Amino acid sequence: RCEISNQKAIEIRGLVKNYGRVKALKGVDLDVNCGEIFGFLGPNGAGKTTAIRCMLDLIRPQGGSISMLGINPQEEPEAVKERVGYLPGELHVDENMTARQVFRFFNRLRGNRSDWAFIEELSERLKLELISPIKNFSKGNKQKIGVVLALMHKPELLLLDEPTASLDPLMQQEVHRMLAEAQDNGATVFFSSHIISEVQAVADRVAIIREGKIVEVAVTADLLNRSMRQVRIRFQQPTEAEELYKLPGVELIAKDDSMGILLQVEGQMDVLIKTLAKYPVNDFETERTSLEEIFLAYYNGEEDK
Repeated sequence: RCEISNQKAIEIRGLVKNYGRVKALKGVDLDVNCGEIFGFLGPNGAGKTTAIRCMLDLIRPQGGSISMLGINPQEEPEAVKERVGYLPGELHVDENMTARQVFRFFNRLRGNRSDWAFIEELSERLKLELISPIKNFSKGNKQKIGVVLALMHKPELLLLDEPTASLDPLMQQEVHRMLAEAQDNGATVFFSSHIISEVQAVADRVAIIREGKIVEVAVTADLLNRSMRQVRIRFQQPTEAEELYKLPGVELIAKDDSMGILLQVEGQMDVLIKTLAKYPVNDFETERTSLEEIFLAYYNGEEDK
């Protein structure tokens, strides 16, 4: 298994994929560690789906190398697919079948590896109707079928393309719990999304892709800690606090009056908080830049990489 052999779950070097004159992937390098939840963040058209399809040898790249659980998917596509749970961006199944029939069909294809009780448990948690024809389903309920198909055989690696698309907020949270449980059971989870709050909520690390290039890979918490915060401080009495503005990464934005200041803080808060301990503070509010604002900075060209 992945975590025992000390290899990368996914290792990609110099991946290039063109569709005619359109350069979809322009030399993508990516490492995903065993046992982590890894978010692949970018808007529609950035190359997320193309990269995932190359990983499964559903399409062939023009250049570069891919290793999935130590296997080259171009040489051994069956071996990769056997160990991976895949949720495509658009799921296509026979819509005259019921969800139960689809699950039984895929379970037979996989050698009856899935525990039927586990399939029913996943379906129940997602409030998925098993006996109605899929042609009567909403888009969200069809998405739930894809989630169950990806998870039901408890694969070592999950490749999920926009896993919570079309799901309501309660079902999105349930899927997030399922991904966390899969991770707890030793699986590696790689999922693409353009929903920034989703990546922020569940991913250990995140890669941001822009126009076919990776512009940042970082631990999600580090990316947020590196961002700006606004800090509003109210003192108990008129206070001069000049030394606060001279601390590394701290800048005075405004003075409300002699008892209130608004600061912008870049990086860690530790030094500011320790320095504030000597002052008569009445109130302290902090507002952190969201991952969404960081992401938009990359896409607006404010970050150079």
